[in-house]
Amino acid sequence: MGEMKITKFDNIDLQGLDEDAELIPLLTPEDEEQMNRESLPETLPLLPLRNTVLFPGVVIPITAGRDKSINLIKDANNGSKVIGVVSQKDESVENPGPEDINTVGTVARILRVLQMPDGNTTVIIQGKKRFKIDALLTEKPYITAKVSEAAEERPDDQSGEFEAIIDSIKELAFKIIKDNPNIPSEATFAIKNIQSNPFLINFVSSNLNLSVSEKQQLLEMPNLQERALATLKYMNMELQKLELRNDIQSKVRSDMDQQQREYFLHQQMKTIQEELGGLSYEEEVDEMTEKAKTKKWSKKVEEHFEKELAKMRRMNPQVAEYSIQRNYLDLLLDLPWNEYSKDKFDLKKAQQILDRDHYGLEDVKRRIIEYLAVLKLRNDMKSPILCLYGPPGVGKTSLGKSVAEALGREYVRMSLGGLRDEAEIRGHRKTYIGAMPGRIIQSLKKAGTSNPVFILDEIDKLASSHQGDPSSAMLEVLDPEQNSDFHDNFLEMGYDLSKVMFIATANNLSTIQPALRDRMEIINVTGYTIEEKVEIAKRHLLPKQLEEHGLSKKDLKIGKRQLEKIVEGYTRESGVRSLEKQIAKVVRYAAKSIAMEEEYNVTVTNEDVEKILGPARLERDKYENNDVAGVVTGLAWTSVGGDILFIESILSKGKGSMNITGNLGKVMKESATIAMEYIKSNAETYGIDPTVFDKYNVHIHVPEGATPKDGPSAGITMLTSLVSLFTQRKVKKSLAMTGEITLRGKVLPVGGIKEKILAAKRARIKEIILCADNKKDIEEIKEEYLKGLTFHYVTDMSEVIDIAITKQKVKHAKEL
Repeated sequence: MGEMKITKFDNIDLQGLDEDAELIPLLTPEDEEQMNRESLPETLPLLPLRNTVLFPGVVIPITAGRDKSINLIKDANNGSKVIGVVSQKDESVENPGPEDINTVGTVARILRVLQMPDGNTTVIIQGKKRFKIDALLTEKPYITAKVSEAAEERPDDQSGEFEAIIDSIKELAFKIIKDNPNIPSEATFAIKNIQSNPFLINFVSSNLNLSVSEKQQLLEMPNLQERALATLKYMNMELQKLELRNDIQSKVRSDMDQQQREYFLHQQMKTIQEELGGLSYEEEVDEMTEKAKTKKWSKKVEEHFEKELAKMRRMNPQVAEYSIQRNYLDLLLDLPWNEYSKDKFDLKKAQQILDRDHYGLEDVKRRIIEYLAVLKLRNDMKSPILCLYGPPGVGKTSLGKSVAEALGREYVRMSLGGLRDEAEIRGHRKTYIGAMPGRIIQSLKKAGTSNPVFILDEIDKLASSHQGDPSSAMLEVLDPEQNSDFHDNFLEMGYDLSKVMFIATANNLSTIQPALRDRMEIINVTGYTIEEKVEIAKRHLLPKQLEEHGLSKKDLKIGKRQLEKIVEGYTRESGVRSLEKQIAKVVRYAAKSIAMEEEYNVTVTNEDVEKILGPARLERDKYENNDVAGVVTGLAWTSVGGDILFIESILSKGKGSMNITGNLGKVMKESATIAMEYIKSNAETYGIDPTVFDKYNVHIHVPEGATPKDGPSAGITMLTSLVSLFTQRKVKKSLAMTGEITLRGKVLPVGGIKEKILAAKRARIKEIILCADNKKDIEEIKEEYLKGLTFHYVTDMSEVIDIAITKQKVKHAKEL
């Protein structure tokens, strides 16, 4: 149902009456009876309505605009005030003729004629009863026709079906009035107060939102019950349209309200940011666009950035994804795409820097200089992956800084110790909350260039877990054939790592994944000799500790002898970390004395060293005498460098069993068994009575039982110990040995030779027995480190016995 309208004859526009002029008609049953009794004139002037249909009993206001219509209203108002109202078939016809109007209309009575301020004539008319045109009489000055009454079939007053239809019409009318904001709520009272059922049907039909042709069909229906059913059908359709329209408007209004709310909040935030001096959303985007113009990225990266920036422009700054997208674009802008520092190729200066920062390590420095030389000749060479392998504290990590300085590159260090999440290397996908790029990409962002010296510290300490295997993720990083397009999950693009110089450090190669080890060039960084440690302490460690403790060179002086005493008596390591700690103690003692204004010796003496550091704790490295049979000095390799160990064996009466103690591993126990069986099979050769093997039990022990020991290199030492025990002859003085044995009597080479030689020198050993195949390892060691040592190269166990066992019996020799 629509608003009550004013009909214009000259166009199809409708104008609503002012509130004072709006009429809500109420037709009583008495009024209806009186209308029905009124006789119908034989002829009527016909008023064509362009955009509405008048129903009996209904009052409507109309505005006359055509001259014919104005003349008709004027004549009728001065006369009987009765006219015939018909609707036009085509509302676009300006001057309708007899063929342009419908044949069924409504007799109307003029209630009031109003002259409007705009010059138009408004007339209020009320429908009376239906008529049909029998014949047209005139067309000028307006149409007149001969008419007759159109009979109306009404149902019986007692019809229950008709009553039900009327009740439904009222109920639907109330719903429509409630849902339609254009209908005033007062219309509800009008519907409730209508007592005439025919008038209710006509009133509702007149106010439905129907086309002129549909309303004309309702008017022409002769049966009132059928007209009521048709009206009910149209009302149902209108109610459904209203409900649907209201639902749509509610959703649209809700969406618009939310968008408006977000818009206003965003505008407020933008204003606050500007007041505080921060960047607004548009300024951020503009700043990114300007920054992108300075980048040296490829076409592919540029297109990707533009696509992601356009995505950010479309985002609401208040949503969570906006900050992720902004972080992603910031990363793209901060990464040094195709930005490289220029390498310095002054090889002599590079050599000076390496020599200045590190004493010794000749092999490593030579390899780095070789790399620089090749890079100088071929500027497009892919950087190799170096792995510095050796015990702790020998300067593997600090070498990276020196390399970076020598090359003129940025220095980046990444500690891999205990890293067990693959995402630390490859990054997280940016769909996750708190996603970040991997540490490789983060480090390059920090470096600011795409060709830094990148230290991968403790690569042997990588661990795998349920979060992935980081060592497998490192395969792509460290493969020169693959790392030109390294994929980071957060970056979602390939990044070129081929110009990065990776230097890995490791203490133990056995824990590195074989595929990863295969991608690296292993450089063994061996331990330092006593002489090297003294020089390192003098050149680097002491000046560094003096500076850290706020002292100058004149406040404390430590001579070479004292440094050597500290090295030998208070440290046992291949590197110099423990040495630095001991020197720090001496420096702190001097700092305390200066702060408390106490007297102290500026030049440190041996007594001062013992006073500050306590008695020397590591004197067991010293060689022991050869007065006891079965005690032989062996050489061992440990994770902190070389060491000497003593193999002891003893006889006791028994049934020929053999016990082995000293927390030994399986391989070391097998070496003792092999040595025993070899002696048994060659007893006559060494002058041993074979019957003693059944009369005595043998016990082999390696001191420091709390320390685990394993490996085959003590084989010849155990053999010598057992031969000395069974023959009761002395072992050669100041002799140490290392080598693996076989049942055939062969001596096999072992590893860790340099560390073992250094341990022998610390223990004042003079002669060393080695396998002949280890001669090449000795040749790689500087001659100055070998001064005072005599080497015996052997291939057979008999040679070992000939060199190691003397003809002289030990004191208090047992009679076997």
